[in-house]
Amino acid sequence: MLIPKKVKHRKWHKGRSRKRKVETRGTKLSCGQYGLKALGSAWLTSNQIEAARKTLSHFIKRDGKIFIKVFPDKPITKKPPEVTMGGGKGSVEYYVFPVKPGRIIFEMDGVSEDVAEKALKLASYKLPFKTKFISKK
Repeated sequence: MLIPKKVKHRKWHKGRSRKRKVETRGTKLSCGQYGLKALGSAWLTSNQIEAARKTLSHFIKRDGKIFIKVFPDKPITKKPPEVTMGGGKGSVEYYVFPVKPGRIIFEMDGVSEDVAEKALKLASYKLPFKTKFISKK
C-alpha cells in the first residue's frame, strides 16, 4: 500500500467537490508509450492503485515497465462507530489521491500496443471512474 512517509499536516480539510473542473497537470504521456486517462472524478485510494498495479504486472508477465503517475497523500479521517458528536476530528484511516477528468493514472512502455490495451482495460475495472486508453502515436 502507498502511504506517505512524512506529512506536513496530519489532518486536512475535506475540500469542495468540483465536478466540472478538468485536470491541468499530468494530462500528457511523459514516461511511457501507452497510458490510462481518467474520464471522471473520484478519490483514488491506495488499495485501488495497488489492485490495478497488480493486475497490470500480472497480465504483462513482468515484461516492459509500468509507471504509476499518482500518489495518495490526502489523509481521510473517520471516527469510530457509535461515538457521539464532539470530541474533535477522528483519526486518519487511509490516504487518497483526488482525481479529476483528464489525469493520466498509469503509463506503460516496452510492450506491444494490443497487450498494453488489454492490460490497461483490465486495470480500469479496478478503478472507481471511467477511463480511456491513450497512446503517443
